[in-house]
Amino acid sequence: MRFVDASVFVHAFLKPKRELKPHEVEIKEAAKNIVRRINEGEKVGLTVVQLAEIANILEKHMPLEKALQVERFLLYAPNVEVYEVDRKTCIEALRVAEEKKIGLSDAIAYIVMLQNNIEEIYSLDRDFDKLERIKRLTSSTKQN
Repeated sequence: MRFVDASVFVHAFLKPKRELKPHEVEIKEAAKNIVRRINEGEKVGLTVVQLAEIANILEKHMPLEKALQVERFLLYAPNVEVYEVDRKTCIEALRVAEEKKIGLSDAIAYIVMLQNNIEEIYSLDRDFDKLERIKRLTSSTKQN
């Protein structure tokens, strides 16, 4: 199983308001490919924190019905594990966030990954590159 970051869903689903640069097109296509693999049954995990991030962003930038459809899939798909987060995990994540100079949400994902022996995360966020014991994947292959 791999973890999946909110950034993947943001890039896959949001429609740009301007023409994308070539490297941005590559990022968007990579995100769509990851989402396609998840839709086809690849096992992934995320926390309730990432789910809330996805919901907040998608609901703000796309029709509510479509955002809710993505959220429903993430909550009910048998191949998607949604991990709960408690205060102890948040406190540990805050320490990591401060030490590594990353956001709390990313640090929470990292701590939950370590707690569940998950070593890879699909993400377009380079902050995960600052963290030991995990590997950030930017596409649906093992390449980074």
